[in-house]
Amino acid sequence: MRIAVYAFDTITMFHLAAPLMVFGEVGRLGLAPDWETRLWSDRPGGVRTAEGYSIGDVAGPSTLDWADIVVIPSWPLPLSPISEQLRTRLSNAHSRGTPIVGLCLGAFAVADAGFLDGRSAVTHWEMMPALAERHPSIRLDESVLYIDHGDVMTSAGTASSIDACLHLVRKHLGSAVATRVARSLVVAPHREGGQAQYIERPLAEPASDTAVAKVLEWALGRLDEHLSVDRLAVQARMSRRNFVRQFRLSTGTTPARWVLEQRLGEARVLLETTDWSIEAIAVACGFGSAVTFRQNFVSAFATTPSSYRKQFADTLAMVASTAHH
Repeated sequence: MRIAVYAFDTITMFHLAAPLMVFGEVGRLGLAPDWETRLWSDRPGGVRTAEGYSIGDVAGPSTLDWADIVVIPSWPLPLSPISEQLRTRLSNAHSRGTPIVGLCLGAFAVADAGFLDGRSAVTHWEMMPALAERHPSIRLDESVLYIDHGDVMTSAGTASSIDACLHLVRKHLGSAVATRVARSLVVAPHREGGQAQYIERPLAEPASDTAVAKVLEWALGRLDEHLSVDRLAVQARMSRRNFVRQFRLSTGTTPARWVLEQRLGEARVLLETTDWSIEAIAVACGFGSAVTFRQNFVSAFATTPSSYRKQFADTLAMVASTAHH
């Protein structure tokens, strides 16, 4: 995977470092040695960061012909419109099938290039009104961490860039690899609350000593069991109504939705890392039957469990082959 990260004068070190750190860790851990990132700008040479540091050896725009993914990690304030030259370069790359990713304020560049007209997007919450005024046809959602349309992706502000980059690792290499990278970087591997692969919503981390947190830990060890809201409320020693209210305050979602997300997450790991049958995974993850499992999996990921397993089996085979050469 060849990833071209756009650099410009006044970019912050963090915004530049986030994609380089996540994608670079894939290679450093030997998980996919063919993953490579390159910095590029409107002209070859160097850039000066917002903190006053000079970064040299920045490639020119010809890097876009090399790239499999193009990342715009931010955008300079005061959010000047994209240049015609950059618009043309991004459009040409997009036309060739190269996904364009706008992290944080990089969403402005992606929007200016015309890739988001009539579609949903996200950017830093403080700049949502500015993006809405500049591109009224875009549907903005300030509650999500990132939105992936496949050919175009945007993320919310600052640290959400890491979530978005981990999503790309997960999308191309699977949950097990993304979790390994996240663990190495000491960040949450997957903050999910919507339809994964399309929209990711943050879940607040509850304090470890709360009744809700203890129920979460208890439930994670029993995903194969019946986990109704009433059973969870009893475990928390709360009334159903109070438990649901406290649960939403603590996690940002409902108990039923949380349980479903954990089951789907566990199912993805089992599909990637075991040769268990679909029926066995369905039972182990608490779906009861293969039919119910498939229905929920397709609804969440727009693919069947069998197709998902084949996709990541092929990916892992490619990674293993590359590692031996």
